[in-house]
Amino acid sequence: MRTRTTGARGTVRARLRGDRGQLIVEFTGMVPIILVTLVLLWQAVLVGYTFVLASGAADQGVRKAVAAGAWDRQSRCRAAVQERLPDAWEGPARIDECGTQGRDMVKVSITLRAPVLFPGFASLPIPVKAEAGAAAEGK
Repeated sequence: MRTRTTGARGTVRARLRGDRGQLIVEFTGMVPIILVTLVLLWQAVLVGYTFVLASGAADQGVRKAVAAGAWDRQSRCRAAVQERLPDAWEGPARIDECGTQGRDMVKVSITLRAPVLFPGFASLPIPVKAEAGAAAEGK
């Protein structure tokens, strides 16, 4: 009786036949994990962008308020903040303080809410606050 040896090639073929369909199983198991990771990363980007928008709007409001006269500071400040924010962030924006604090200081305090997944849909219950201040110009 003669025995037949398959060698290395036969072993590889047998192993590949035994793994048939494994790729689909692994892909199906990993897709939800990858999607959840991407959604969490996107949400982190939106929260970070909300911080950038809030601080930029506060700085712009202070700049316009300082340049305006004492009688027009609050209205110019509010207009500059609203102008700086995109439409999707304007709705939940709250300007807590906008104007002169004391005699020689202009301060702006803004609170925004970060959107969930995309702007204009819903907001996270976590407030994003930004403050800016500058010395008032004497006129």
